Amino acid sequence: MRRTVADSGSSGTGNGYQYNHVEEENNRSENELSDKVKALKSLTIDIGDEVRYQNKMLKGMDDDFDRGSGFLSSTMNRLTAIARSGSNWHMCYLLLFCVLVIFVLWLILKFR
Repeated sequence: MRRTVADSGSSGTGNGYQYNHVEEENNRSENELSDKVKALKSLTIDIGDEVRYQNKMLKGMDDDFDRGSGFLSSTMNRLTAIARSGSNWHMCYLLLFCVLVIFVLWLILKFR
């Protein structure tokens, strides 16, 4: 049960003082709560902006990976076609040689 200033049993001028004191405390608490709500609102807006930005970046990455996947699948299809033809083994050797050269160059540049 909530007690009011009138229920406290005080009489006369004490009631006015207690009422003012409680009212000031309520106003102070209200202002503190209002400041906290404003800070939370600002934080929520910032989080929303960051989420939208991250979603945009992820969508861009997804598109890039889709393009890369399409490129790799078409390359693999071409390599499979080359490997299936019996007379083009020299192309496979050339491809392996190119991959090996690129790998060696990468190692040289990495550990330079």
